[in-house]
Amino acid sequence: HNEEKPALEIWKKALDNITPQVEVKSRRVGGATFQVPTEIRPSRKESISMKNMILYARKRGGKTMADKLASEIMDAYNEQGGSFKRKEDMHRMAEANRAFAHFRF
Repeated sequence: HNEEKPALEIWKKALDNITPQVEVKSRRVGGATFQVPTEIRPSRKESISMKNMILYARKRGGKTMADKLASEIMDAYNEQGGSFKRKEDMHRMAEANRAFAHFRF
């Protein structure tokens, strides 16, 4: 996978790959708490994905933060790693709770 791509392109694609489109929010209806899927506004999408990127880079073993972040970015670019998995999980949760989408605030 060693074809040279501009770093910015890789960064944008990596960020794209780990950016969630929907999240679930807890919402009480009557006595029950539902996980309601809601769309995320663009500014929040960006901050969530950056936060996740940093969080999972920190969890990586060894090396300097720069190295860990670099590997996390490459993983995100290749659709793997912690932050990518996190996005997938968020989408899975939203999909599973799709029935409650009509409780949107």
